[in-house]
Amino acid sequence: MEHAATTYDAKIDTSFQNDFYDDEGWWALTWVQAYDITHEHRYLVLAESLFTDIASGWDRTCGGGIWWSKSRDYKNAIPNELFISLAAKLALRTQGAASANYRTWAELDWNWFHSSGMINDRNLVNDGLSSNCRNNAGTIWSYNQGVIVDGLTDLYKLTGQHDYIDSATRIAKSAMSSLTDKSGILHEPCEPMCNVDQTQFKGIFVRSLVSLNQIAPSSDYLQFATRNANAIWYANSNLHHQFGLRWNGSVDTVDASRQGSALDCLNSAMRLGSKLDG
Repeated sequence: MEHAATTYDAKIDTSFQNDFYDDEGWWALTWVQAYDITHEHRYLVLAESLFTDIASGWDRTCGGGIWWSKSRDYKNAIPNELFISLAAKLALRTQGAASANYRTWAELDWNWFHSSGMINDRNLVNDGLSSNCRNNAGTIWSYNQGVIVDGLTDLYKLTGQHDYIDSATRIAKSAMSSLTDKSGILHEPCEPMCNVDQTQFKGIFVRSLVSLNQIAPSSDYLQFATRNANAIWYANSNLHHQFGLRWNGSVDTVDASRQGSALDCLNSAMRLGSKLDG
């Protein structure tokens, strides 16, 4: 965790806040994880500070929810999914009134998200809402499915209410069957021309299956992760064990985003019990 400490020390004076609430959400979840590993309270304090700023992005436009950015021109899935997960994680790591406040926020935002229309009739999350507060039929990204699955498992851990796991299971299984190519390999709509953010998305989804499987085990998750991990290892790896964008194809370009996404899948497959060859 030396890198976490170095990053913290380098930026703490200038803050990890910016104009986009989803960016702040990713940072906050990173600091929660740093706290879990090191038990250094300063990381939890930073996550709580970021939470406070993100919560200021909530208003009653479209009935509620966090805006994507501080310009307040788009309400979409990812900042709210991250906020739900963050609020639930903080509730599980704090006590008393603070924990109760985080739980209230997690439940409030999920209740809004669930009723907002962003989850379509296929149990998949579209990108966001239109200006008239309807599902905008935006791109169905794999990471939007994964982040809300993770948030719902956190809500279950917090409350013990099985409705959260039921929703997570529906979304996860719909994504596994709908967001894949003919070989059952996870595929983003932008492939092969994804940007540096989009190349990371698939790993985030597969990673969420680990937390879901811990609560509601299913062999489907192991089979899915193993199939994708084998594709990465045998079809999408070069001699240096570097990985590309298309998990069922040859390596295109090597970068940290592609590598991280593939490693998320490989690690998740092993955590789910896969015995990968090679």
